[in-house]
Amino acid sequence: MRTLEEVQATLQIAKLKEEDLQKTIHCLSFGENVSSADYCLMELDDTLCKHIEAGQSLVIRGDKDDCAVLCTGDKTYDLKIADTSNLLLFVPGCSTPDQLTNSQDSSQVVHTQIWGFCNSYWELRKRRPKLKKLTKLLMENPYEGPALGGQEENTENRYTMQDLLERIQASEEEIKTHLDTIHACQIDGYWRVLDFDYEMKLLSHVTQLVDSESWSFHKVPLQTSLEELAPLEPKEMIEHCLNCYGKLYIENDKVFYALHEGKVCRGIALMLLQNAVKFNLREFQEVWQQSVPEGMSTRLDQLKSVALVDRMSRPETICLLRVEDLPEDTLERFNHLFTLREKWTEEDITPYIQDLCGEKQTTGALLTKYARSSMQNGIKVFNSRRPVAT
Repeated sequence: MRTLEEVQATLQIAKLKEEDLQKTIHCLSFGENVSSADYCLMELDDTLCKHIEAGQSLVIRGDKDDCAVLCTGDKTYDLKIADTSNLLLFVPGCSTPDQLTNSQDSSQVVHTQIWGFCNSYWELRKRRPKLKKLTKLLMENPYEGPALGGQEENTENRYTMQDLLERIQASEEEIKTHLDTIHACQIDGYWRVLDFDYEMKLLSHVTQLVDSESWSFHKVPLQTSLEELAPLEPKEMIEHCLNCYGKLYIENDKVFYALHEGKVCRGIALMLLQNAVKFNLREFQEVWQQSVPEGMSTRLDQLKSVALVDRMSRPETICLLRVEDLPEDTLERFNHLFTLREKWTEEDITPYIQDLCGEKQTTGALLTKYARSSMQNGIKVFNSRRPVAT
């Protein structure tokens, strides 16, 4: 154990003035079972520190073959190992200068033991959640409607919320938001995504009822809809469809739904496009407008991120291209887009890269990094920075 005199002698050899240092001097020694493998450090920003101090938890998630991510209730962070040239020591009970309350004039020596050490720590970087896998898991067994008489429903590959939390690299809030986006619902305690044809069948029942009853699509009565369509489909499925394509409101103690024009038009467009490689644009627009409920207006901007118009072909065409079917990785996404089309206008490519933007990042910054711009017939277009294999 070092004495104060030995410490002062060491300071003199090091040509340090005792009055320039803190009055409390920590003398460190290694404990008997000190190890670098027993401890791991993680660097938290102010937001995450307050999150922990408030009694909230942080969860590390990822399937067996995934990289681990750290999640709060609503955000996801990458876990990256950062090396440091300074050896980091774990000293329990060690007080920092601002925590010391002693007011003695003379120096004092405090002996403390090192419990562990390491030369790296976990660094957290906020990231976009990886949700493509969530859709993929649910599509293993999409819900195709109630089983017909005598048939048994497939009970394989069904997932509870707990199952999804254990396998998806995202926070619970981000998972719930995505489940809502893909129109998933809970059936018998399992989260299921509807088979596309079955979802369109439900939507057709609703829109045909609206037309046959001459209702305004802004005022669809829930109770009457359930009664009218109950012989065709389960009431909970009709209500789920109304929640997906409309917004609930109450008037005079009665529940109504205002159908969302953009969502309904978009859904019907997907139904028309799903079986065609390319569709004559003018013919598609005519059929599309005829297929939506009375009073709704179809517009191409309703199809951003799900369909792509080719203005250069003769005649002009439209085809299905959904952003959720594209790679999640940014570089892979750009490579894929440039295999589909060599040159893109900013207007055409933006809906397909918007979801790649991180915090405070713009699509313009992504295009600057991953694409090269040029002028074509007075219009700015973007192509790949490197040759793309087709």
